[in-house]
Amino acid sequence: MAMGGGGDVVRLAAVGDIHYSRDAHGSLQPLFGQITEAADVLILAGHLTDYGLAQAAKVLARDLTTTVKIPVVAVLGNHDFESGQEVEITKILSDAGVKLLDGETFETHGVGFAGTRGFCGGFGRGALGAWGERIIKEFVHEAVNESLKLESALARLRTNHRIAILHYAPIRETVDGEPPEIYPFLGSSRLEEPLSRFDVTAVFHGHAHKGSPEGRTARGIPVYNVALHVLQACYPDRPPFRLFELRTPAGGAEPEVTPIAERRQWGAGRRSTDQRASAAQQARSGENPSPS
Repeated sequence: MAMGGGGDVVRLAAVGDIHYSRDAHGSLQPLFGQITEAADVLILAGHLTDYGLAQAAKVLARDLTTTVKIPVVAVLGNHDFESGQEVEITKILSDAGVKLLDGETFETHGVGFAGTRGFCGGFGRGALGAWGERIIKEFVHEAVNESLKLESALARLRTNHRIAILHYAPIRETVDGEPPEIYPFLGSSRLEEPLSRFDVTAVFHGHAHKGSPEGRTARGIPVYNVALHVLQACYPDRPPFRLFELRTPAGGAEPEVTPIAERRQWGAGRRSTDQRASAAQQARSGENPSPS
């Protein structure tokens, strides 16, 4: 975390839908290495495994522990439930140091993370209502429960920055590009309600592989679809992860989130914790460190 420019700066890297399989060992280690060099925290927005197999989670855990040297915070996606091994997947990744959130919170570098998988049901006036057959009511109840989990987690955070991590989309804008027929299965407006209540700085999700990379809630909160397929399609000249700077300005100003868009900035800029360590070393040696 860098100190300078009138406030603190933390760098977040985010990607989702990495779909690890049992034979994927090493496939994303170069990407994980780039992330470790560039960021202070890695966000994984669901679809961690391809078919929800514990063996695939073990492969991912091994790649993360050997390559990623920064905190990793994540949520599961629907693929991670496919084989009924989600409890084992959670344990494997948690034992590897991943902070898997399912209505819980995690704080590091002064940033608070609240996460849950989310659910589907549609957006706005097209959202499915809890009326009619029992199975429809149960379906809607799942979306309501996920929204309540997110609300409860956000309410517990007392940090300047509140970051929400989901798998399903909370707004329609970031699923645009997918076939309209499947919009109801890509997210739910019910997830947007708690975001507006707690001054969330930014929201990250995946799931919509052909969606749009950015949108905003009705209250103007930035929402980022960081599905790997979206990043590869929209930013073919960059490594497939998004990099953001979170700044907490001095003097009580509003916290800010800024995407780092230029590839040259990634190569030139070190992660903020390294900048701080370098500045401290220079101070001890009597040098004047450059502003971060």
